[in-house]
Amino acid sequence: MKYSRPLLRLVFIFILGLGVGSCKEKKMDNNPIHTNKSAAEFLGNPEYRAISYGGYRTLTREDQPSLSQIKEDLKILSAIGIKVVRTYNLQLDQAQNILKAIRDLKSEDAGFEMYVMLGAWIDCQGAWTQSQPNHDIEDLENNTSEIAKAIALANQYPEIVKIIAVGNEAMVHWATSYFVKPAVILKWVSYLQTQKAKGNLPESLWITSSDNFASWGGGGPEYHNEDLKKLIAAVDYISLHTYPFHDTHYNSGFWVESQKNTAHLDTKARIELAVQSAVDYAVSQYQAVESYVESLGIEKPIHIGETGWASVSSDLYGPSGTQAADQYKQALYYQKMSDWTKANRVSCFYFEAFDEPWKDAAHPLGSENHFGLIDVKGTLKYALWESFDLGVFQGLSRDGNPLKKSFNGEFEQMFNSVKLPK
Repeated sequence: MKYSRPLLRLVFIFILGLGVGSCKEKKMDNNPIHTNKSAAEFLGNPEYRAISYGGYRTLTREDQPSLSQIKEDLKILSAIGIKVVRTYNLQLDQAQNILKAIRDLKSEDAGFEMYVMLGAWIDCQGAWTQSQPNHDIEDLENNTSEIAKAIALANQYPEIVKIIAVGNEAMVHWATSYFVKPAVILKWVSYLQTQKAKGNLPESLWITSSDNFASWGGGGPEYHNEDLKKLIAAVDYISLHTYPFHDTHYNSGFWVESQKNTAHLDTKARIELAVQSAVDYAVSQYQAVESYVESLGIEKPIHIGETGWASVSSDLYGPSGTQAADQYKQALYYQKMSDWTKANRVSCFYFEAFDEPWKDAAHPLGSENHFGLIDVKGTLKYALWESFDLGVFQGLSRDGNPLKKSFNGEFEQMFNSVKLPK
């Protein structure tokens, strides 16, 4: 359906008007028992661990998790010290239900503390269609709706929504189904910053975009342009993604190099070297963005919006590929990245909390379905076995399934499934 420019302008103003209400009119959470920190206070604070959360249990997002299911998941995450969760879009009910669930849990338990990095999905014109996506023009109807909903929810839940992320991997060129130019992200980031300056959003709310490290200038010169420089200046902090797991295939030099001259070492030592090389690779991408931002003469906090490691793969990372995917390597990567981010006071929204089988519904063993630290039925992967032994999950369950260790908690059984990198 085509729209005239005047009509689009009216729709734009009307929808944004629905979401904009002075935050000064909103009743803030003044209960001294409830900790209410700003993003500036908890980003980089190792006591405020972060994670990406979906919560979808089936092969389709048509099956939205119920409010009780979300509460169940958030209690599990809280048990391992998670205090910040990241969502991705507002087209569906889930993000709003997560906010409702957190508010309910806070009212039920004065000690419960959880904040949200609220994602607004950004698309180009013709995104996700069989027709050729037009990366030079945004999907104004979708993007306007997403931003309006983000504003409304930030004002409705000011004690919970502490960050709005404009777009998810929306600028990286390999996102061929939907990517946009930096000018589009800049437009919406600037709009939100203006609303904040006018008092139409909480003053402490931080605005960012969450994207691949290359999109933030850490890659090739094809990403370097004036709009990106303006965007870096406009955001409150940079949220970058780094995935050495995927690059064990797409840019495998670090992975292959880690195994040279290691034949004399045992399997554990060789895997340790491989995973450490992956962490070093991720850190190098973080540092590449840091260097680019410094070269612009801009000072800006940089945190990790996504990084993760799949535990299963029948595709590029499995037995016929790089053999990167298994629970042992996942646990090593999770721990080593946690150690680095903690030591460097970098927040890391680890991807992800629970497996989400909708991501590659046609291929149950596809790696995209298995990035969670916990599977759909509540089985804890090796990365969380130690937490289980400490008793933090006592009395918690998922969909009626008591939480338990994978492989029946048998290390040798788990380790026998591990293959050397190749």
